[in-house]
Amino acid sequence: MNFLKANKIILILVLALLLNGCNGKFPGADARKFPANPEERVQKNLEEGRGFRLKDAIAMTEKGGVFDFASSNELWRASLDAIDFIPLASANYSGGIIITDWYSNNVNSNESIKITIRFLTNEIRSDAIDIKIYNKTCSNNLLNCQINETKGILAAELRKKILKNASLLKKEKEEKDKKK
Repeated sequence: MNFLKANKIILILVLALLLNGCNGKFPGADARKFPANPEERVQKNLEEGRGFRLKDAIAMTEKGGVFDFASSNELWRASLDAIDFIPLASANYSGGIIITDWYSNNVNSNESIKITIRFLTNEIRSDAIDIKIYNKTCSNNLLNCQINETKGILAAELRKKILKNASLLKKEKEEKDKKK
């Protein structure tokens, strides 16, 4: 029991020393720096990003958010158009990635490809997309399969086609906006 009393006394002494070091003032509590009018204080805090109003939060839920739909992104649309013959495994606009399923033509069923397109920016530039093409070669009725990333001309041709189509879509959109 004496041990608990000693801990309480030590704790009180430490707190007293810490509060004494503040000279009776809390940091940032200088009344001269803040307006006396509560409405002005609230406005200043909101401008500095230190608070929010409940009615603004309620109004945001009523209005809805701002959505950038994939149909307005030319690069995204051009990418989907370029690989429209391959079934998609995943297309996540907010994540900025398109992944196709394994695709094989009827000529050689032991070989198939899979394409992933990552969007690094929404601007139409050569470095805006990262295209990876994987080649799966199987033997013994699809039992022994090897998957390798191919670094060939197909990725370069696909990138060229996507960028060309994206620039055409952007040009069409600009012309349509001028007419309005």
